[in-house]
Amino acid sequence: MTPGPLLFARFAFPPNRLGYCGPADHQGLFEMATEAAPAAELAAMARAFEGAYPYLQVIAAANGLGDPLDTRVVEAYWVGSPLLDRVDMGAMGAALDERFRARVAARTWPLLAEAVPLGAVPHHSFHVFGVYPWVGLLREGNVEHPLRVLDQCRIRWGVVQRVEGDRAVVESRPLTWDGHALGYGLPRLETVTWARAGVGLSDPLRPGDTVAMHWDWVCDRLSERRLARLRRWTKRHLDIANGTAHPAPATVLG
Repeated sequence: MTPGPLLFARFAFPPNRLGYCGPADHQGLFEMATEAAPAAELAAMARAFEGAYPYLQVIAAANGLGDPLDTRVVEAYWVGSPLLDRVDMGAMGAALDERFRARVAARTWPLLAEAVPLGAVPHHSFHVFGVYPWVGLLREGNVEHPLRVLDQCRIRWGVVQRVEGDRAVVESRPLTWDGHALGYGLPRLETVTWARAGVGLSDPLRPGDTVAMHWDWVCDRLSERRLARLRRWTKRHLDIANGTAHPAPATVLG
């Protein structure tokens, strides 16, 4: 079983490399994620991800676990697990209230909070579809860039077709937008990075491997059980985004 701090680093590195979240030293994070850095260093790194870490705290508290970086907690946030079923509406609502009420305009807070009674839980897909403004921008008619960001920012899955050095060609299904709702398109091939000079976030890949991707990197392999969980929780928040009257207010939430 991958230690929790290391698992967190594997999934957090791709957006960190692009400058979207976490500490500025993305090369240092890559080294920590691939060289099994001391747990204390990895834990300090994880706490610098101000978007993700509070969700880990909510999951841990709801399950009676003292360490937000327990492997089970980290797995629940990035991939999904039964731990999410134990997060009640009150805990989720309180977490959003603490993190966002003071940071958004009064008129936008109800739009964000309305996802909670619809079943939102602290999974990465909620942050992508429910907190970031991209779904709201789609509804305003700005499609190409928001749709690309949503597709890349979610943890998506696919099957490796071939490996070409540090790159892999993966078959996956992209997000689509029909003017009213998000869905999945037909399978397509995309080329992603799995390693630098042969050193990857996951073990070496083979054709047929099912993998989890975040932005333009492969983060981990997925067993059938993990794939089913990732699909389940992603669908939950995709359905909420499609069914909410005012999904993801088109304002910068920070």
